[in-house]
Amino acid sequence: MELTTKYFGQIAYEAGDVLYFKDGLFGFEEETQFLLLPFADSNGTLLCFQSVTTPGLAFVAMNPFSLKQNYAPRLRPAELKAMGVTQSEELSFYVLCVVRQPVSESTVNLKCPVAVNEDTGTAMQTILEDGGYEMRHRLSEFQEGQSSC
Repeated sequence: MELTTKYFGQIAYEAGDVLYFKDGLFGFEEETQFLLLPFADSNGTLLCFQSVTTPGLAFVAMNPFSLKQNYAPRLRPAELKAMGVTQSEELSFYVLCVVRQPVSESTVNLKCPVAVNEDTGTAMQTILEDGGYEMRHRLSEFQEGQSSC
């Protein structure tokens, strides 16, 4: 299949590449199918959730562990069940990034990560109850030399 994307132009993808969000992303509940695409030269730390149904809709995301190695998201039992796992560690996590200028003013949302079950292609955005994470962590809070939006 072919898709015109916001950041990558025209791309080819397979049905198995699509991530399915039962409830969409917060504020975009009708958007339930996304591709997770890495930006070039980011070593998998800077990515994009590209809508399959709305080509102009894409969200910049980051691997939160590239910013905060001790990041420890824990899903509630019902969320784990919905994702088809028994532990949060069985999932991949990504955080959405709001890009600003200068880049150091960009923020990541560590409180509301996207969890992905790479085995099933299911995904969900959640609100973490524990961990002391905020919705707006400036990139400047993290060590120099870390990945950035």
